[in-house]
Amino acid sequence: MDGMQVVDIAHAIQLALAPVFLLSGIGVLLGVLTNRLARIVDRARKVEDSVRNATAPDHEDAREQLKVASRRARFINASITLSTIAALLIALVVALLFASTFVPLSLAVYVAVLFVLAMIALVGALLSFLIEVRIATAALRIGAR
Repeated sequence: MDGMQVVDIAHAIQLALAPVFLLSGIGVLLGVLTNRLARIVDRARKVEDSVRNATAPDHEDAREQLKVASRRARFINASITLSTIAALLIALVVALLFASTFVPLSLAVYVAVLFVLAMIALVGALLSFLIEVRIATAALRIGAR
């Protein structure tokens, strides 16, 4: 390997580094989303148990809580799916950026398209997450009614 190839590889690593930070941020987001989903599922199981054991003071209220939990879980699931798709697309971007050093083809169009698709998926994930938070906030009850 001559000096120019090492410089090219170093440049490819530099180019691929920025999307790796984005990938790290998506990983943190996925951690938050999976924790929220786990809490929703745990809460729904508690409410279902109270309905089954006839300990729920108001069955209609319990059913409403389960409907809200179901809606929240659907939005969180969509957000997790879209975040995962975004992460996979970013990983492909990183791979293509690095591969472009060794392949004599221009991969710029593919990199750009994959990156735009990743951003669209990430925006969708964040919107879905925002909707879930709004549902949770709307259903929040503080104090006695």
